Amino acid sequence: MRYSAFSLLRNTLSHHKNWPQLWGSPDPQPEYDVIIIGGGGHGLATAYYLASQHGINNVAVLEKAWIGGGNTGRNTTIVRSNYLWDESAKLYETALKLWENLSQELNYNVMFSQRGVMNLCHNVHDVRETKRRVNANRLNGIDSEFLDAQQVKEFCPAIDLRGGGRYPVMGASLQRRGGTARHDAVAWGYARGAAKRGVHIIQNCPVTGFDIEGGAIKGVQTAKGPIKAKRVGMVVAGHSSVLANMAGFKLPLHCRPLQALVSEPVKPAIDCVVMSNAVHAYISQSDKGELVIGAGTDAYCSYGQRGSMHNTEGTLAAICEMFPQFRRMKMLRAWGGIVDTCPDASPIIGKTPVEGLYINCGWGTGGFKATPGSGWVFADTIANERPHALAEPFALSRFSSGYLIGEHGAAGVAH
Repeated sequence: MRYSAFSLLRNTLSHHKNWPQLWGSPDPQPEYDVIIIGGGGHGLATAYYLASQHGINNVAVLEKAWIGGGNTGRNTTIVRSNYLWDESAKLYETALKLWENLSQELNYNVMFSQRGVMNLCHNVHDVRETKRRVNANRLNGIDSEFLDAQQVKEFCPAIDLRGGGRYPVMGASLQRRGGTARHDAVAWGYARGAAKRGVHIIQNCPVTGFDIEGGAIKGVQTAKGPIKAKRVGMVVAGHSSVLANMAGFKLPLHCRPLQALVSEPVKPAIDCVVMSNAVHAYISQSDKGELVIGAGTDAYCSYGQRGSMHNTEGTLAAICEMFPQFRRMKMLRAWGGIVDTCPDASPIIGKTPVEGLYINCGWGTGGFKATPGSGWVFADTIANERPHALAEPFALSRFSSGYLIGEHGAAGVAH
């Protein structure tokens, strides 16, 4: 919806009264063609593309709490496609191409900023592995380049190449098309787009069980009563194993808290994204001026949405050594998101042992950047009842065949 300058001013003073709803709050129907469990970015994107690309409008998105209240609203908003293996590169590049036109597609500003993403090298091994990934990216048609130390300084003047002595910067990969987006705007944009096409978005509706007959899905049990559907997609990130257990099968996932924090706002100081795999720290600056800082995952499995002090301390120590001018800044808040990680650090997309039940999970730390691509291929998989070509390598069956897609090195942080 477009607003004039006068209407924007009027709404600014209205205390949000009489604002049009982006989506409604319908009661569940007895039956839908497709049910999507999970109202985060991936689930909403799936529902949107089911309606917009496949003409399947009789869809319900069931969210146990509120739209975007899980990992979608708890990440550090980085978008890139410079993954190592062919299968990952094609999937994430599809997502990045969708990102580049997403605000126009949804007629909703998702604040996608292609400010560039650097992955730093701190030793000779880092340099070799980074050059390998840069060359692999280029072979897949993905923009990627290697910068020496001086070029890193030119691209990001705020960085101290000495790294406090512990983390000297010897170079970096750079994807100029990478950047950041506004996480909640992505969820809201997809929710509004899906709702306009007839999708029912039902919040505060946790799924409590599955109705399965003869090995096929017939519907779900929810806090708002049973709902029938012959096709159900599960997109619930860290809680995928819980729902899979309800449906009678197991997933090869570990769920851990991933740390993040933001600082007090300051004037523009860094205009790109800087990541360091070696020290598991990455930093960018939001449009509000806050430094957005991410760390690694905790070593233990947990559903706690909070950070561990030792991880936070280690991350901030590394950030301060690479960016000494930030040492006196105060942190406003810290939190943790729940990342569900597969043994090969790649997602699971496709069919499950239950006919008509599909799953999309295991994105680890790469979930937000994949949002449009994930929804695109998952919608196609559900609509056509067979894996999309880009999703085929990420089938659950790969853990039986042994054809894994090891993306630990390209994922950005420790798993």
